[in-house]
Amino acid sequence: MAFFFGLVLGIVVGLAVIVGFVKCENARSQRRSELAATIAAFARMTVEDSRKLLPPDYYPSWVVFSQKQKVSWLNSHLTKIWPYVNEAASELIRTSVEPVLEQYKPIILASLKFSKFTLGTVAPQFTGVSIIEDEGSGVTMELEMQWDGNQSIVLDIKTLVGVSLPVQVKNMGFTGVFRLIFKPLVDEFPGFGAVSFSLRQKKNLDFTLKVIGGDISTIPGLYEAIEGTIRDAVEDAITWPVRKVIPILPGDYSDLELKPEGVLEVKLVQAKELTNKDIIGKSDPYAELYIRPLRDRIKTSKTINNDLNPIWNEHFEFVVEDSSTQYLVVKVFDAEGFQSADLIGCARIKLSELQPGKVKDVWLNLVKDLELQRDNKNRGQVHLELLYYPVGSENGFSNPFAPDYMTSLEKVLKSSAKDTYASDSVDSFAQKRKEVIIRGILSVTVISAEDLPPADLMGKADPFVVLTMKKTENKNKTRVVNNNLNPVWNQTFDFVVEDGLHDMLIVEVYDHDTFGKDYMGRCIMTLTRVILEGEVKDRFQLDGAKSGFLNLQLKWLPQPIYRDH
Repeated sequence: MAFFFGLVLGIVVGLAVIVGFVKCENARSQRRSELAATIAAFARMTVEDSRKLLPPDYYPSWVVFSQKQKVSWLNSHLTKIWPYVNEAASELIRTSVEPVLEQYKPIILASLKFSKFTLGTVAPQFTGVSIIEDEGSGVTMELEMQWDGNQSIVLDIKTLVGVSLPVQVKNMGFTGVFRLIFKPLVDEFPGFGAVSFSLRQKKNLDFTLKVIGGDISTIPGLYEAIEGTIRDAVEDAITWPVRKVIPILPGDYSDLELKPEGVLEVKLVQAKELTNKDIIGKSDPYAELYIRPLRDRIKTSKTINNDLNPIWNEHFEFVVEDSSTQYLVVKVFDAEGFQSADLIGCARIKLSELQPGKVKDVWLNLVKDLELQRDNKNRGQVHLELLYYPVGSENGFSNPFAPDYMTSLEKVLKSSAKDTYASDSVDSFAQKRKEVIIRGILSVTVISAEDLPPADLMGKADPFVVLTMKKTENKNKTRVVNNNLNPVWNQTFDFVVEDGLHDMLIVEVYDHDTFGKDYMGRCIMTLTRVILEGEVKDRFQLDGAKSGFLNLQLKWLPQPIYRDH
Protein backbone atom coordinates (compact mmCIF):
# COMPACT_ATOMS: atom_id res chain seq x y z
CA MET A 1 0.00 0.00 0.00
CA ALA A 2 2.79 2.41 0.91
CA PHE A 3 4.54 1.47 -2.29
CA PHE A 4 1.42 2.20 -4.33
CA PHE A 5 0.91 5.52 -2.57
CA GLY A 6 4.54 6.48 -3.18
CA LEU A 7 4.26 5.56 -6.85
CA VAL A 8 1.12 7.65 -7.28
CA LEU A 9 2.70 10.54 -5.42
CA GLY A 10 5.83 10.33 -7.56
CA ILE A 11 3.80 10.31 -10.75
CA VAL A 12 1.74 13.30 -9.59
CA VAL A 13 4.84 15.22 -8.55
CA GLY A 14 6.58 14.32 -11.80
CA LEU A 15 3.62 15.45 -13.87
CA ALA A 16 3.44 18.66 -11.86
CA VAL A 17 7.13 19.29 -12.46
CA ILE A 18 6.73 18.58 -16.17
CA VAL A 19 3.67 20.87 -16.45
CA GLY A 20 5.44 23.56 -14.48
CA PHE A 21 8.55 23.26 -16.64
CA VAL A 22 6.48 23.44 -19.84
CA LYS A 23 4.58 26.49 -18.60
CA CYS A 24 7.84 28.15 -17.55
CA GLU A 25 9.38 27.48 -20.94
CA ASN A 26 6.27 28.74 -22.73
CA ALA A 27 6.26 31.92 -20.64
CA ARG A 28 9.99 32.39 -21.24
CA SER A 29 9.50 31.83 -24.97
CA GLN A 30 6.64 34.33 -25.01
CA ARG A 31 8.74 36.91 -23.15
CA ARG A 32 11.61 36.39 -25.59
CA SER A 33 9.20 36.79 -28.54
CA GLU A 34 7.77 39.97 -27.02
CA LEU A 35 11.28 41.27 -26.36
CA ALA A 36 12.31 40.50 -29.94
CA ALA A 37 9.20 42.27 -31.22
CA THR A 38 9.98 45.26 -29.00
CA ILE A 39 13.57 45.40 -30.20
CA ALA A 40 12.35 45.16 -33.81
CA ALA A 41 9.90 48.00 -33.13
CA PHE A 42 12.71 50.11 -31.66
CA ALA A 43 14.79 49.37 -34.76
CA ARG A 44 11.98 50.71 -36.97
CA MET A 45 11.32 53.72 -34.75
CA THR A 46 12.20 57.10 -36.21
CA VAL A 47 13.38 60.23 -34.42
CA GLU A 48 9.87 61.64 -34.76
CA ASP A 49 8.43 58.52 -33.06
CA SER A 50 10.81 58.88 -30.13
CA ARG A 51 9.95 62.54 -29.73
CA LYS A 52 6.25 61.66 -29.54
CA LEU A 53 6.93 59.12 -26.79
CA LEU A 54 9.33 61.21 -24.73
CA PRO A 55 9.45 65.02 -24.50
CA PRO A 56 12.88 66.61 -25.08
CA ASP A 57 13.06 67.67 -21.40
CA TYR A 58 13.48 64.02 -20.41
CA TYR A 59 16.38 63.24 -22.74
CA PRO A 60 19.80 62.95 -21.07
CA SER A 61 22.24 65.63 -22.21
CA TRP A 62 24.32 63.04 -24.06
CA VAL A 63 21.44 61.92 -26.30
CA VAL A 64 21.86 63.45 -29.78
CA PHE A 65 19.77 62.51 -32.82
CA SER A 66 21.68 62.87 -36.04
CA GLN A 67 21.47 61.43 -39.52
CA LYS A 68 25.06 62.43 -40.18
CA GLN A 69 27.75 59.77 -40.31
CA LYS A 70 31.45 60.13 -39.58
CA VAL A 71 33.63 60.13 -42.70
CA SER A 72 37.22 59.64 -41.53
CA TRP A 73 37.77 57.39 -44.54
CA LEU A 74 36.84 60.24 -46.89
CA ASN A 75 39.26 62.64 -45.20
CA SER A 76 42.03 60.06 -45.50
CA HIS A 77 41.47 59.58 -49.24
CA LEU A 78 40.91 63.29 -49.89
CA THR A 79 44.30 64.09 -48.35
CA LYS A 80 45.95 61.73 -50.85
CA ILE A 81 44.22 63.10 -53.95
CA TRP A 82 44.07 66.75 -52.83
CA PRO A 83 46.91 68.00 -55.11
CA TYR A 84 44.81 66.98 -58.14
CA VAL A 85 41.51 68.20 -56.64
CA ASN A 86 43.16 71.51 -55.74
CA GLU A 87 44.11 72.27 -59.33
CA ALA A 88 40.68 71.49 -60.78
CA ALA A 89 38.66 73.07 -57.95
CA SER A 90 40.76 76.24 -57.91
CA GLU A 91 40.09 76.91 -61.58
CA LEU A 92 36.38 76.10 -61.22
CA ILE A 93 35.90 78.42 -58.23
CA ARG A 94 37.97 81.15 -59.85
CA THR A 95 35.88 81.18 -63.04
CA SER A 96 32.67 81.16 -60.97
CA VAL A 97 33.58 83.90 -58.48
CA GLU A 98 35.62 86.32 -60.64
CA PRO A 99 32.68 87.58 -62.79
CA VAL A 100 30.68 88.24 -59.63
CA LEU A 101 33.61 90.13 -58.07
CA GLU A 102 33.63 92.39 -61.12
CA GLN A 103 29.86 92.85 -60.85
CA TYR A 104 30.00 93.88 -57.18
CA LYS A 105 33.27 95.81 -57.23
CA PRO A 106 33.24 99.06 -55.20
CA ILE A 107 32.61 102.25 -57.15
CA ILE A 108 36.12 103.51 -56.35
CA LEU A 109 37.72 100.64 -58.28
CA ALA A 110 38.20 100.27 -62.04
CA SER A 111 38.69 96.50 -61.95
CA LEU A 112 38.85 93.64 -59.46
CA LYS A 113 40.25 90.28 -60.60
CA PHE A 114 42.32 87.37 -59.36
CA SER A 115 45.98 87.36 -60.31
CA LYS A 116 46.55 84.16 -58.36
CA PHE A 117 44.13 81.62 -56.97
CA THR A 118 45.03 78.27 -55.44
CA LEU A 119 43.39 76.44 -52.55
CA GLY A 120 46.75 75.41 -51.06
CA THR A 121 48.18 72.11 -49.91
CA VAL A 122 45.91 71.54 -46.88
CA ALA A 123 42.75 69.58 -47.68
CA PRO A 124 39.45 70.44 -45.98
CA GLN A 125 38.17 68.09 -43.31
CA PHE A 126 34.67 66.68 -43.54
CA THR A 127 33.07 66.17 -40.12
CA GLY A 128 29.88 64.44 -41.19
CA VAL A 129 27.82 63.31 -44.15
CA SER A 130 24.09 62.80 -44.65
CA ILE A 131 22.16 61.38 -47.61
CA ILE A 132 18.83 62.83 -48.79
CA GLU A 133 16.74 60.95 -51.34
CA ASP A 134 14.74 63.03 -53.81
CA GLU A 135 11.61 60.89 -54.38
CA GLY A 136 13.53 58.47 -56.57
CA SER A 137 14.66 61.08 -59.11
CA GLY A 138 18.00 61.86 -57.49
CA VAL A 139 20.28 61.57 -54.48
CA THR A 140 21.66 64.50 -52.49
CA MET A 141 24.77 64.22 -50.33
CA GLU A 142 25.48 66.92 -47.75
CA LEU A 143 28.98 67.12 -46.27
CA GLU A 144 29.80 69.21 -43.20
CA MET A 145 33.26 70.68 -43.63
CA GLN A 146 35.89 72.68 -41.77
CA TRP A 147 38.80 74.28 -43.52
CA ASP A 148 41.74 76.24 -42.14
CA GLY A 149 43.98 76.02 -45.17
CA ASN A 150 47.02 77.75 -46.59
CA GLN A 151 45.30 79.16 -49.64
CA SER A 152 47.25 81.50 -51.92
CA ILE A 153 44.82 84.10 -53.24
CA VAL A 154 45.90 87.45 -54.67
CA LEU A 155 43.52 90.09 -56.01
CA ASP A 156 44.67 92.47 -58.73
CA ILE A 157 42.95 95.78 -57.89
CA LYS A 158 43.05 98.86 -60.09
CA THR A 159 41.62 102.15 -58.83
CA LEU A 160 39.98 104.81 -60.98
CA VAL A 161 43.11 106.98 -60.69
CA GLY A 162 45.26 104.24 -62.23
CA VAL A 163 46.89 102.92 -59.04
CA SER A 164 47.39 99.13 -59.05
CA LEU A 165 47.22 97.27 -55.72
CA PRO A 166 47.95 93.55 -55.31
CA VAL A 167 45.87 92.48 -52.29
CA GLN A 168 46.48 89.13 -50.62
CA VAL A 169 43.63 87.21 -48.99
CA LYS A 170 45.16 85.57 -45.90
CA ASN A 171 44.21 83.45 -42.88
CA MET A 172 41.05 82.14 -44.50
CA GLY A 173 38.92 79.87 -42.34
CA PHE A 174 35.64 78.30 -43.38
CA THR A 175 32.94 76.10 -41.85
CA GLY A 176 29.81 75.10 -43.69
CA VAL A 177 27.88 72.42 -45.54
CA PHE A 178 28.85 71.30 -49.03
CA ARG A 179 26.06 69.80 -51.16
CA LEU A 180 26.37 67.30 -54.04
CA ILE A 181 23.29 66.39 -56.08
CA PHE A 182 23.36 63.31 -58.30
CA LYS A 183 20.44 63.79 -60.67
CA PRO A 184 18.77 62.44 -62.75
CA LEU A 185 19.20 58.76 -61.92
CA VAL A 186 19.62 56.66 -65.07
CA ASP A 187 20.00 52.97 -65.92
CA GLU A 188 23.49 53.24 -67.36
CA PHE A 189 26.87 53.63 -65.67
CA PRO A 190 27.61 55.55 -63.44
CA GLY A 191 23.89 55.64 -62.57
CA PHE A 192 23.33 59.43 -62.79
CA GLY A 193 23.32 61.90 -65.66
CA ALA A 194 24.85 64.95 -63.97
CA VAL A 195 26.24 66.14 -60.66
CA SER A 196 25.50 69.56 -59.19
CA PHE A 197 27.48 71.14 -56.38
CA SER A 198 26.88 74.08 -54.09
CA LEU A 199 27.58 75.47 -50.64
CA ARG A 200 24.36 74.46 -48.90
CA GLN A 201 25.10 76.58 -45.84
CA LYS A 202 27.92 79.03 -45.11
CA LYS A 203 28.20 79.04 -41.32
CA ASN A 204 31.42 81.01 -41.03
CA LEU A 205 33.90 82.67 -43.39
CA ASP A 206 36.88 84.52 -41.92
CA PHE A 207 39.80 86.10 -43.74
CA THR A 208 42.13 89.10 -43.65
CA LEU A 209 43.31 91.39 -46.45
CA LYS A 210 46.85 92.67 -46.87
CA VAL A 211 48.33 94.82 -49.63
CA ILE A 212 51.57 93.25 -50.84
CA GLY A 213 54.27 95.80 -50.11
CA GLY A 214 51.86 98.39 -48.71
CA ASP A 215 49.04 99.26 -46.31
CA ILE A 216 45.43 98.86 -47.40
CA SER A 217 44.30 101.40 -44.80
CA THR A 218 45.87 104.24 -46.82
CA ILE A 219 42.69 104.34 -48.92
CA PRO A 220 39.76 105.01 -46.51
CA GLY A 221 36.94 102.47 -46.68
CA LEU A 222 38.76 100.20 -49.16
CA TYR A 223 39.21 97.29 -46.74
CA GLU A 224 35.51 97.19 -45.82
CA ALA A 225 34.44 97.58 -49.44
CA ILE A 226 36.62 94.71 -50.70
CA GLU A 227 35.65 92.48 -47.77
CA GLY A 228 31.97 93.05 -48.49
CA THR A 229 32.54 92.39 -52.20
CA ILE A 230 34.24 89.05 -51.48
CA ARG A 231 31.42 87.92 -49.19
CA ASP A 232 28.79 88.95 -51.75
CA ALA A 233 30.67 87.13 -54.50
CA VAL A 234 30.85 83.89 -52.50
CA GLU A 235 27.16 84.20 -51.64
CA ASP A 236 26.10 84.92 -55.21
CA ALA A 237 28.42 82.54 -57.09
CA ILE A 238 28.43 79.23 -55.21
CA THR A 239 26.04 79.37 -52.24
CA TRP A 240 22.71 77.51 -52.42
CA PRO A 241 20.33 77.83 -54.21
CA VAL A 242 23.03 78.67 -56.78
CA ARG A 243 24.44 75.41 -58.08
CA LYS A 244 27.00 74.43 -60.71
CA VAL A 245 25.87 71.59 -63.00
CA ILE A 246 28.49 69.23 -64.43
CA PRO A 247 27.12 66.84 -67.09
CA ILE A 248 28.38 63.27 -66.77
CA LEU A 249 26.34 61.70 -69.59
CA PRO A 250 25.11 63.48 -72.76
CA GLY A 251 21.73 65.13 -72.31
CA ASP A 252 19.75 68.29 -71.60
CA TYR A 253 20.08 69.30 -67.94
CA SER A 254 18.65 72.82 -68.18
CA ASP A 255 15.96 71.88 -65.66
CA LEU A 256 18.71 71.58 -63.01
CA GLU A 257 19.84 75.19 -63.50
CA LEU A 258 18.85 77.93 -61.09
CA LYS A 259 15.64 79.66 -62.15
CA PRO A 260 12.73 81.55 -60.51
CA GLU A 261 10.32 79.19 -58.80
CA GLY A 262 7.84 81.77 -57.54
CA VAL A 263 7.28 85.21 -56.06
CA LEU A 264 6.97 86.14 -52.39
CA GLU A 265 4.90 89.21 -51.58
CA VAL A 266 5.77 90.64 -48.16
CA LYS A 267 4.01 93.35 -46.23
CA LEU A 268 6.09 94.70 -43.35
CA VAL A 269 3.27 95.86 -41.10
CA GLN A 270 4.74 96.92 -37.78
CA ALA A 271 6.88 96.00 -34.77
CA LYS A 272 6.20 96.30 -31.06
CA GLU A 273 8.06 96.39 -27.77
CA LEU A 274 11.46 96.85 -29.43
CA THR A 275 14.55 96.99 -27.22
CA ASN A 276 15.69 100.59 -26.79
CA LYS A 277 19.28 101.05 -27.99
CA ASP A 278 19.51 104.77 -27.18
CA ILE A 279 20.53 106.25 -23.84
CA ILE A 280 18.59 109.45 -24.54
CA GLY A 281 15.23 109.14 -26.25
CA LYS A 282 14.09 106.05 -28.15
CA SER A 283 15.51 104.03 -31.01
CA ASP A 284 14.93 104.99 -34.65
CA PRO A 285 14.05 101.57 -36.11
CA TYR A 286 14.19 100.43 -39.70
CA ALA A 287 14.12 96.92 -41.17
CA GLU A 288 16.07 94.97 -43.76
CA LEU A 289 14.42 91.99 -45.46
CA TYR A 290 15.96 89.42 -47.77
CA ILE A 291 15.85 85.85 -48.99
CA ARG A 292 19.37 85.93 -50.40
CA PRO A 293 21.68 88.43 -48.63
CA LEU A 294 22.89 90.20 -51.77
CA ARG A 295 23.12 93.94 -52.11
CA ASP A 296 20.62 94.13 -54.95
CA ARG A 297 18.22 91.69 -53.26
CA ILE A 298 18.05 93.26 -49.78
CA LYS A 299 14.99 95.48 -49.23
CA THR A 300 15.16 98.31 -46.70
CA SER A 301 12.20 100.02 -45.03
CA LYS A 302 11.93 103.65 -44.10
CA THR A 303 13.18 104.76 -40.68
CA ILE A 304 10.62 105.58 -37.99
CA ASN A 305 12.16 108.09 -35.60
CA ASN A 306 11.95 107.82 -31.82
CA ASP A 307 9.48 104.93 -31.70
CA LEU A 308 9.70 101.45 -30.14
CA ASN A 309 6.37 100.45 -31.69
CA PRO A 310 6.86 101.55 -35.32
CA ILE A 311 4.26 101.18 -38.07
CA TRP A 312 5.82 100.74 -41.52
CA ASN A 313 3.04 99.29 -43.69
CA GLU A 314 5.48 98.75 -46.58
CA HIS A 315 5.23 96.22 -49.39
CA PHE A 316 8.16 94.27 -50.88
CA GLU A 317 8.52 91.59 -53.53
CA PHE A 318 11.11 88.80 -53.69
CA VAL A 319 12.06 86.19 -56.27
CA VAL A 320 12.02 82.66 -54.80
CA GLU A 321 14.34 80.01 -56.26
CA ASP A 322 13.84 77.14 -53.82
CA SER A 323 10.82 77.37 -51.54
CA SER A 324 11.70 74.07 -49.83
CA THR A 325 14.95 75.37 -48.29
CA GLN A 326 14.93 79.17 -48.39
CA TYR A 327 13.96 81.57 -45.59
CA LEU A 328 12.71 85.11 -45.41
CA VAL A 329 14.98 86.98 -43.00
CA VAL A 330 14.02 90.21 -41.22
CA LYS A 331 16.55 92.32 -39.33
CA VAL A 332 15.51 95.38 -37.33
CA PHE A 333 18.13 98.07 -36.73
CA ASP A 334 18.40 101.32 -34.80
CA ALA A 335 19.56 104.02 -37.23
CA GLU A 336 22.57 105.97 -35.94
CA GLY A 337 23.01 108.64 -38.60
CA PHE A 338 26.49 108.45 -40.13
CA GLN A 339 27.55 105.72 -37.72
CA SER A 340 26.94 102.01 -38.13
CA ALA A 341 23.40 100.99 -37.27
CA ASP A 342 22.77 98.94 -34.12
CA LEU A 343 21.06 95.57 -34.55
CA ILE A 344 17.95 95.39 -32.37
CA GLY A 345 17.01 91.85 -33.35
CA CYS A 346 16.36 89.48 -36.23
CA ALA A 347 13.91 86.75 -37.19
CA ARG A 348 13.24 84.36 -40.05
CA ILE A 349 10.50 82.13 -41.38
CA LYS A 350 10.76 79.08 -43.65
CA LEU A 351 9.09 79.55 -47.01
CA SER A 352 8.04 75.90 -46.82
CA GLU A 353 5.64 76.93 -44.03
CA LEU A 354 3.64 79.08 -46.46
CA GLN A 355 0.65 77.66 -48.30
CA PRO A 356 0.82 78.84 -51.94
CA GLY A 357 -1.90 81.32 -52.80
CA LYS A 358 -2.87 81.92 -49.14
CA VAL A 359 -1.97 85.00 -47.10
CA LYS A 360 -0.16 84.16 -43.84
CA ASP A 361 -0.29 86.70 -41.03
CA VAL A 362 2.58 86.21 -38.55
CA TRP A 363 4.22 87.82 -35.54
CA LEU A 364 7.89 86.82 -35.26
CA ASN A 365 9.95 87.10 -32.07
CA LEU A 366 13.23 88.96 -32.56
CA VAL A 367 16.43 87.24 -31.42
CA LYS A 368 20.08 88.26 -31.26
CA ASP A 369 21.44 85.53 -33.54
CA LEU A 370 19.59 83.38 -36.07
CA GLU A 371 22.03 80.46 -35.78
CA LEU A 372 22.33 80.08 -32.00
CA GLN A 373 18.60 80.43 -31.20
CA ARG A 374 19.33 80.49 -27.44
CA ASP A 375 18.34 84.07 -26.80
CA ASN A 376 15.53 84.30 -24.25
CA LYS A 377 15.68 88.08 -23.93
CA ASN A 378 12.59 89.94 -25.16
CA ARG A 379 13.81 92.09 -28.05
CA GLY A 380 10.37 92.77 -29.50
CA GLN A 381 8.23 91.34 -32.27
CA VAL A 382 7.75 92.10 -35.95
CA HIS A 383 4.45 91.72 -37.80
CA LEU A 384 4.39 90.44 -41.41
CA GLU A 385 1.85 89.43 -44.02
CA LEU A 386 3.21 86.88 -46.50
CA LEU A 387 1.85 85.62 -49.81
CA TYR A 388 3.71 83.07 -51.95
CA TYR A 389 2.56 82.00 -55.38
CA PRO A 390 4.52 79.78 -57.79
CA VAL A 391 5.45 80.68 -61.35
CA GLY A 392 2.71 80.15 -63.93
CA SER A 393 -1.00 79.56 -63.71
CA GLU A 394 -0.67 75.84 -64.41
CA ASN A 395 0.02 75.43 -60.69
CA GLY A 396 -3.56 76.40 -59.96
CA PHE A 397 -2.59 79.46 -57.92
CA SER A 398 -2.96 83.11 -58.71
CA ASN A 399 -2.82 86.43 -56.95
CA PRO A 400 -5.83 86.28 -54.58
CA PHE A 401 -6.42 89.98 -55.07
CA ALA A 402 -7.22 89.34 -58.72
CA PRO A 403 -8.98 85.94 -58.63
CA ASP A 404 -10.76 86.21 -61.98
CA TYR A 405 -7.72 86.49 -64.21
CA MET A 406 -4.04 85.65 -64.36
CA THR A 407 -2.06 88.71 -63.37
CA SER A 408 0.48 90.13 -65.75
CA LEU A 409 3.16 89.31 -63.19
CA GLU A 410 2.34 85.64 -63.64
CA LYS A 411 2.20 86.05 -67.41
CA VAL A 412 5.64 87.67 -67.43
CA LEU A 413 7.08 85.02 -65.16
CA LYS A 414 5.57 82.22 -67.22
CA SER A 415 6.53 83.52 -70.65
CA SER A 416 9.95 85.02 -70.04
CA ALA A 417 11.30 83.65 -66.77
CA LYS A 418 14.27 81.95 -68.49
CA ASP A 419 15.20 84.98 -70.61
CA THR A 420 14.81 87.37 -67.70
CA TYR A 421 16.85 85.27 -65.34
CA ALA A 422 19.54 84.52 -67.91
CA SER A 423 20.06 88.23 -68.40
CA ASP A 424 20.32 88.60 -64.63
CA SER A 425 17.71 91.36 -64.61
CA VAL A 426 15.35 90.40 -61.81
CA ASP A 427 14.25 94.01 -61.51
CA SER A 428 13.19 94.17 -65.16
CA PHE A 429 10.22 91.85 -64.85
CA ALA A 430 9.26 93.47 -61.53
CA GLN A 431 8.93 96.76 -63.41
CA LYS A 432 6.77 95.12 -66.09
CA ARG A 433 4.17 93.82 -63.67
CA LYS A 434 0.69 95.30 -63.41
CA GLU A 435 -0.06 96.49 -59.91
CA VAL A 436 -3.58 95.68 -58.76
CA ILE A 437 -5.16 98.75 -57.16
CA ILE A 438 -8.09 97.81 -54.92
CA ARG A 439 -10.48 100.68 -54.34
CA GLY A 440 -13.63 100.42 -52.26
CA ILE A 441 -15.63 101.29 -49.18
CA LEU A 442 -14.57 99.96 -45.78
CA SER A 443 -17.40 99.81 -43.27
CA VAL A 444 -16.28 99.44 -39.65
CA THR A 445 -18.68 98.73 -36.80
CA VAL A 446 -17.22 99.28 -33.33
CA ILE A 447 -19.38 96.88 -31.35
CA SER A 448 -17.93 96.85 -27.84
CA ALA A 449 -14.87 96.44 -25.64
CA GLU A 450 -14.10 93.99 -22.85
CA ASP A 451 -11.93 94.08 -19.75
CA LEU A 452 -10.41 97.51 -20.36
CA PRO A 453 -7.76 98.56 -17.81
CA PRO A 454 -8.94 101.10 -15.19
CA ALA A 455 -7.84 104.63 -15.95
CA ASP A 456 -8.96 106.67 -12.92
CA LEU A 457 -8.78 106.51 -9.14
CA MET A 458 -12.24 104.95 -8.90
CA GLY A 459 -11.15 101.93 -10.96
CA LYS A 460 -13.24 102.95 -13.93
CA ALA A 461 -12.74 104.70 -17.28
CA ASP A 462 -14.67 106.82 -19.76
CA PRO A 463 -13.60 105.12 -23.01
CA PHE A 464 -14.06 106.14 -26.61
CA VAL A 465 -12.51 104.85 -29.85
CA VAL A 466 -10.68 106.72 -32.62
CA LEU A 467 -10.46 105.05 -36.05
CA THR A 468 -7.80 106.24 -38.53
CA MET A 469 -6.93 105.18 -42.08
CA LYS A 470 -3.13 105.20 -42.22
CA LYS A 471 -2.53 106.56 -45.75
CA THR A 472 -5.21 109.24 -45.94
CA GLU A 473 -5.34 109.98 -42.18
CA ASN A 474 -9.15 110.10 -42.35
CA LYS A 475 -10.51 109.81 -38.81
CA ASN A 476 -13.75 109.02 -37.02
CA LYS A 477 -14.50 108.52 -33.35
CA THR A 478 -17.22 106.97 -31.23
CA ARG A 479 -19.15 108.55 -28.43
CA VAL A 480 -17.83 108.42 -24.85
CA VAL A 481 -19.24 105.74 -22.54
CA ASN A 482 -18.89 106.92 -18.94
CA ASN A 483 -17.70 104.79 -16.00
CA ASN A 484 -17.48 101.52 -17.86
CA LEU A 485 -14.68 98.99 -18.49
CA ASN A 486 -16.91 96.91 -20.79
CA PRO A 487 -18.51 99.62 -22.97
CA VAL A 488 -20.93 98.99 -25.83
CA TRP A 489 -20.99 101.40 -28.79
CA ASN A 490 -22.53 99.64 -31.83
CA GLN A 491 -21.49 102.54 -34.07
CA THR A 492 -20.65 102.16 -37.77
CA PHE A 493 -18.27 104.30 -39.81
CA ASP A 494 -17.53 104.23 -43.56
CA PHE A 495 -14.16 105.04 -45.16
CA VAL A 496 -13.40 105.57 -48.85
CA VAL A 497 -10.22 103.58 -49.53
CA GLU A 498 -8.16 104.39 -52.65
CA ASP A 499 -5.54 101.62 -52.27
CA GLY A 500 -6.75 98.77 -50.10
CA LEU A 501 -3.64 96.60 -50.50
CA HIS A 502 -1.36 99.26 -49.05
CA ASP A 503 -3.60 100.95 -46.49
CA MET A 504 -4.33 99.95 -42.92
CA LEU A 505 -6.81 100.69 -40.15
CA ILE A 506 -5.61 101.93 -36.76
CA VAL A 507 -8.13 101.61 -33.93
CA GLU A 508 -7.14 103.42 -30.71
CA VAL A 509 -8.93 103.45 -27.37
CA TYR A 510 -8.76 106.55 -25.12
CA ASP A 511 -10.07 107.52 -21.71
CA HIS A 512 -11.92 110.83 -21.83
CA ASP A 513 -10.86 113.41 -19.25
CA THR A 514 -12.10 116.92 -18.59
CA PHE A 515 -8.76 118.36 -19.69
CA GLY A 516 -7.90 115.91 -22.49
CA LYS A 517 -7.59 112.19 -23.08
CA ASP A 518 -5.43 109.29 -21.89
CA TYR A 519 -4.20 106.60 -24.27
CA MET A 520 -5.34 103.06 -23.34
CA GLY A 521 -4.21 100.83 -26.25
CA ARG A 522 -4.67 100.14 -29.94
CA CYS A 523 -5.27 97.55 -32.67
CA ILE A 524 -3.55 97.84 -36.04
CA MET A 525 -4.84 95.79 -38.95
CA THR A 526 -4.25 95.63 -42.67
CA LEU A 527 -7.21 95.31 -45.01
CA THR A 528 -6.00 92.06 -46.57
CA ARG A 529 -8.32 89.76 -44.66
CA VAL A 530 -11.50 91.79 -45.14
CA ILE A 531 -10.72 92.26 -48.86
CA LEU A 532 -10.34 88.50 -49.29
CA GLU A 533 -13.30 87.47 -47.14
CA GLY A 534 -15.66 90.39 -47.73
CA GLU A 535 -16.72 90.52 -44.08
CA VAL A 536 -14.84 89.96 -40.82
CA LYS A 537 -16.27 89.90 -37.32
CA ASP A 538 -13.67 89.25 -34.64
CA ARG A 539 -12.29 89.98 -31.19
CA PHE A 540 -8.99 91.89 -31.26
CA GLN A 541 -6.55 92.19 -28.37
CA LEU A 542 -5.40 95.68 -27.43
CA ASP A 543 -1.67 96.28 -27.90
CA GLY A 544 0.07 98.46 -25.37
CA ALA A 545 -2.49 97.70 -22.65
CA LYS A 546 -2.38 95.39 -19.63
CA SER A 547 -5.74 93.96 -20.66
CA GLY A 548 -8.62 94.56 -23.01
CA PHE A 549 -10.26 93.44 -26.25
CA LEU A 550 -12.21 95.18 -29.00
CA ASN A 551 -15.11 93.54 -30.83
CA LEU A 552 -15.20 94.83 -34.40
CA GLN A 553 -17.07 94.04 -37.60
CA LEU A 554 -15.53 95.03 -40.94
CA LYS A 555 -17.20 94.89 -44.36
CA TRP A 556 -15.68 95.57 -47.79
CA LEU A 557 -17.48 96.86 -50.89
CA PRO A 558 -14.87 96.61 -53.71
CA GLN A 559 -14.42 98.80 -56.77
CA PRO A 560 -11.29 97.37 -58.49
CA ILE A 561 -9.21 99.52 -60.83
CA TYR A 562 -6.18 98.17 -62.71
CA ARG A 563 -3.31 100.50 -63.43
CA ASP A 564 -0.09 99.88 -65.40
CA HIS A 565 3.18 101.30 -64.20
